[in-house]
Amino acid sequence: MRIAITQRVETIAGHGERRDCLDQRWAVLLEGLGIDPVPVPNRLLDPEAWLLRQGVEGLILSGGNDLAHLPAASNTAPERDATETALLSLARSRRLPVLGVCRGLQMLNHFLGGSLVPLGGHAGCMHPVVPLGVDERFEQYTEVNSFHNWGIVPNTLAPSLLARVQAADGSVEAVTHEHLPWVGIMWHPERPSNNTDLDSRLIRYLFSFKDLPCA
Repeated sequence: MRIAITQRVETIAGHGERRDCLDQRWAVLLEGLGIDPVPVPNRLLDPEAWLLRQGVEGLILSGGNDLAHLPAASNTAPERDATETALLSLARSRRLPVLGVCRGLQMLNHFLGGSLVPLGGHAGCMHPVVPLGVDERFEQYTEVNSFHNWGIVPNTLAPSLLARVQAADGSVEAVTHEHLPWVGIMWHPERPSNNTDLDSRLIRYLFSFKDLPCA
């Protein structure tokens, strides 16, 4: 199975370069799940046409880079924002499965009409979480890794997204879409945690082309 995965943008001042890059741990995780990752370049003239040519069966929005429209945002990549917006438009029209990770969930929420708020105590730590509702894919999560300074609270969640997990401060840690096969998580499955098996199960389920359960 081939799945497209977006890349963060980093500026290498000494070389005068803006580089697309991806944590090598993504390759380890996805290969172990039988997925061939297809990295998405961020300076494509037509991201939708490119995605169609790749013959992929889904999309992962990876972490890194603040969304450029946020006040006092850092390490932004407007070209990445534009690329991911185009890819989500195509994914919505074709009902492609999408996994949004950290910034990827932030992008899903923004794309669907939600907004973000600054958060404290969520960068470079582990913290407890509480599953919400009856979605069995999330019911065993009790603690997750955390590497973000922007997040979502219930009143800034896009109308079509359903909160599935929350942190102790009430911020949203995981979502599903009300009718599309889209999932968003604020933690990083490619980084160390105690949730390797849970994350693997979540990813396998999403890209099996089963529709997500209704609320």
